[in-house]
Amino acid sequence: MNGKKDKYLLLEKGARQICSTLQKKGYIAYFAGGCVRDLLMKRKPIDYDIATNAIPEEIHRHFPNSIMLWKHFGVVRVLLPEGEYEVTTFRSDGPYLDGRHPSSVVFSSPQEDAQRRDFTINALFFDPSTNEIIDYVGGQEDIHQGIIRTVGNPYHRFSEDYLRLLRAARFSARFNFKIEENTLEAMKKLHAGIQKVSAERIRDELIKILTEGNPSWAFKILDQTGLLVEILPEISALKGIEQDKEYHPEGDVLSHTFLTLKYLKNPSSVLAMAVLLHDIGKKQTFTYTDRIRFPKHEALGAQMAKQIMERLRFSRSEIEDVAWLIKNHMTLLQYPQMRESTRKRLFKNSLFPLLLELVKIDIQSSSGDLSSIKSIEKDYQIFLQNVPQYQPLLRGKDLIGLGFSPGPLFRTILNEVENAQFEGTLKTHEEAIQFVLQHWQPS
Repeated sequence: MNGKKDKYLLLEKGARQICSTLQKKGYIAYFAGGCVRDLLMKRKPIDYDIATNAIPEEIHRHFPNSIMLWKHFGVVRVLLPEGEYEVTTFRSDGPYLDGRHPSSVVFSSPQEDAQRRDFTINALFFDPSTNEIIDYVGGQEDIHQGIIRTVGNPYHRFSEDYLRLLRAARFSARFNFKIEENTLEAMKKLHAGIQKVSAERIRDELIKILTEGNPSWAFKILDQTGLLVEILPEISALKGIEQDKEYHPEGDVLSHTFLTLKYLKNPSSVLAMAVLLHDIGKKQTFTYTDRIRFPKHEALGAQMAKQIMERLRFSRSEIEDVAWLIKNHMTLLQYPQMRESTRKRLFKNSLFPLLLELVKIDIQSSSGDLSSIKSIEKDYQIFLQNVPQYQPLLRGKDLIGLGFSPGPLFRTILNEVENAQFEGTLKTHEEAIQFVLQHWQPS
């Protein structure tokens, strides 16, 4: 048995153990929500939620190694060797006055609990003691038909938590399901409600859309419903920005952007955001001379990407990494003319593999000719085999030892030494010292 399969089996074993323990004490206990959906769709659940009529204090009493997360909402996290599980008391929710949390909660029955959930495919229960599916909302049929449908009135369901607007697009794309007509119509009419959702929650949902599969489909839904202009107006503004058909037969900049998303395969959040935003600067840099051009769109795009990601509360390191990738995504076009030192400095950057992937995706979504990239990949592999010889010949402490004072000159000297090393004219520490003393005088 491989480790991954073993992990899934252990996770399910722990969930069954929790249900069995509660059922033996006389309670109802079911698998609930997404894990039931995934089991029905022959997918491996990455987590298991459990719903029960036991109240939080009773859950905690039977599982001492547990944490009371939100007692008011009936949520307890049970910690087992097999994994962590959220065990929630069946409940009915009062009005959602803040667009996210119910103003009141009443512990209730499985049927009432199902009615409060977002989509029918996520409102199913499974009794592990009988292997029976409990379905109060038609979720099984919607899975069979490939439909995303809200539980009950879509206007009420989305108004309870407007993040569900994005979740509908994500589930539709992830499972290749069609959004039911009334649900889609409600999304179009309520799209402005997404502005009531915090930037952090939008960011997290956006990353899920980009990394869980089929993001191009999801973004087309966001565009169709008006959600795209609400959360990423800079992307929406790329619609109708024409490109030179010789280089971009796929169409305008928005069409190109959507097409690039099709080539994302289990990307990191940094690569996903770089692909999404790589041409964000093209609207402002559009020019027409001998043909359509976008001079320095990569530099402007890097600045715009920083602003967008700051708005969405990404971490500083993620912002800087994405900006570097966007700023340099046109660099490899000049690869044949680059000095050896410039090439190796690029190779040395820890982000270079992501840059290479970004450029490949960009090319695949336009001309499709990857021949130039293959030679770069070959050179990069050779570089990786010789990494030890590219360790710095000199460091700042060496310059201090030679009598230089720390300051801006340090970077200039060390860069020139590294260039000479990469070009092959300097090979030893001693040669580097002589090179420095020949070109600069200690202070």
